[in-house]
This record gives sequence, structure tokens and C-alpha cells, in this order.
Amino acid sequence: MTLTEPTGTGPTDGVLRRHAEDEYAHELAALAAVDDRPRPPQWRLSPWAVTTYLLGGRLDDGTEISPKYVGARRLMEIAVASLATDRALLLLGVPGTAKSWVSEHLAAAISGSSTLVVQGTAGTPEESLRFGWNYARLLAEGPSRDALVPSPVMRAMEAGALVRVEELTRIPADVQDALISILSEKTLPIPELDDEVQAQRGFNVIATANNRDKGVNELSSALKRRFNTLVLPLPDSLGEEVEIVRTRVASIGRGLELPADLAATPEIERVVTIFRELRGGMTLNQRTTVKSPSSTLSTAEAISVMTNGVALAAHFGDGVVRADDLAASITGAVVKDPVQDSIVWQEYLETVVKDRPEWADLYRACRELT
Repeated sequence: MTLTEPTGTGPTDGVLRRHAEDEYAHELAALAAVDDRPRPPQWRLSPWAVTTYLLGGRLDDGTEISPKYVGARRLMEIAVASLATDRALLLLGVPGTAKSWVSEHLAAAISGSSTLVVQGTAGTPEESLRFGWNYARLLAEGPSRDALVPSPVMRAMEAGALVRVEELTRIPADVQDALISILSEKTLPIPELDDEVQAQRGFNVIATANNRDKGVNELSSALKRRFNTLVLPLPDSLGEEVEIVRTRVASIGRGLELPADLAATPEIERVVTIFRELRGGMTLNQRTTVKSPSSTLSTAEAISVMTNGVALAAHFGDGVVRADDLAASITGAVVKDPVQDSIVWQEYLETVVKDRPEWADLYRACRELT
């Protein structure tokens, strides 16, 4: 259901995290070389090749394409097919379900660039979706194209490329609605110049939204109608989520020059098990009901917990991740509300963790913190 990162060596140019089109340039080039299927206008790859890039596989020439998304193939086929039409795509889901990661890789594979991005916040202005002005030139020369500052959306329209709008529901509702005419008419008016920008073929929008976050702004019905909505789920199984966390921790460890073999630690399964049980309100054997905390306990948070444990073991231990390296991070991930979540966590420790003899070290380490 969620994402993985590079399986090759980490960045060698000093960049902490390279854009998808740079990190996976060799895979994109290999796919383009063998891709003889029909491509929509302005697409770098065919829908088949884009899906292969996302899900991984082996090409006829032996090139291995690493999986970027672990989950149902049909979900990625729906996402790619939506972008091949004139309908925008909205990726919806709880935190940690790879919405931003999938949007980045879709843009990299389809347009060759993932850098046309609008980051949604409570303070995002309408200029971020339409255009702004260079006020020094505006005062000196008056309204002109040279004084206009295009938004990422406007640049994507002119280039016939994909633009990403991250956290769409964090943007104020009146600003969101600036997208309505762009998505329906594929035109951006510039009334000050009595002009307009018409979208070139290949233009489309990929938006992401978190359906668990507080303080979001609901999308208007008019805007919702202009998106094909795809809900990205959490991982289906324990094994799938463990593999996702293992792959990501290995990648992050390489980038930070931490020992790579730490990613194979069996502690990953314990962390993921705790998160899945607290998320689902039930132990994996279906025998004990547990309360769920206010935190989301997403796959991304499990990755963060394990990465912190790897760093502790590498820098302050013997290189082997143990319960003591994870206890504080697990507690911090679970307990977001210091009152309610603390009660939930204490009950889970006493009714579940304590009763698992093989988890005695983890129980002891967590109890020491409380």
C-alpha cells in the first residue's frame, strides 16, 4: 500500500534527498528505451511504462525497476489512467499512505520533472495557484508579461506538464476555488493584461489531501467534481508493512551513512505490530481489544521510529538495534495527547506487551520511561 525508496546506493553529490527524476534517472531512461507503446500527448512514457516504474519489474534487457509503491496494481493503473484524461487526480488518505511520494513519482515519470509544486498551508495565497507580480517592475513599467510572476500551475499549463498541489485541504476554501476554472476550462485569465494562458496538451493536476488531519478546509462540491479521487489505503498485511519499513530504513541508513545491516533487525516486526494493533483496536490474534490513541501511527511514523533506533544503535551502542533504542521513539509516536494517549499506552503495555514473554525487554524499556 505505501512507498519504498531507492534500493541502490545513496546520493553521492552531497544532496540529502534528490528529486525522483534524478534518483531514478537510469530506470526512467531504461523504460523509455524499450517503451514502444502509445503515449498520451507530452508524456515521456506510456501508461504501461509509468505503472511499471511505480510498481517495479524486470525489463526484457534485464534492467531491474525497483518498486516505488507496494500495494494493489489496480490503484496505480487507475491513477495513471485518470491523468491520461482531462480529469485531475486527488490522492486521499491518512498520513503515511504515500500520497506525496506517489504524486512525485507520477510527475517524474510522466513529465520528466516533479518540481512544479504548490505546498498547501493555511497561509497559501491565491497567487500560488494563479500568478503574482514583480512589484518593482510593475511600478516602473506598468502591467506587462515581464512583470508577471507565474505560479507553478501557470508554468505547467504553458509547458503541458503535471503540477502537484500538496495538502489541498490545508489551503483556505476561497483560494482552493481558484482551481475550478483552471480545471474545467483549462484556461487562466490575466485580466490586468486582457490576456489568458491556455493549457497545452499534457497539462494536469495531481493533488493530495489528508483525511485525518485537524483544521482542514473541506473541498467545495464544484471542486470535488473536477477531480477523480483515489483513496490510498494503509498496508494490507503485517508482512507488507514490515517490508516497506525495512526498505525505507535501509535507504535512509545508506543516505545517512549508517550501517546498512541494521535495517534487517527483527525489531521492525515488533514496531509494526504495535502500530497495527493500536491502529486497529485489536491484537493481531484477534483475542484482545485495545484502545486506539489519537495519533495516526502510520507507516511513515514506524519508519521514523526505526530510523531513530538505527541512529542510536550506530552512534551510542554496538550497532545492533535493541528495545532500549526504540522505547522512547515508540512512546513518543503513540503519546501525542499527554493525558488520554498516556492512559491508552499504559493499558496496552500492561494487557498486551507484558503478556508476551518474548517482549519482556521491550516492556521493561518502556516501563522505565514511565
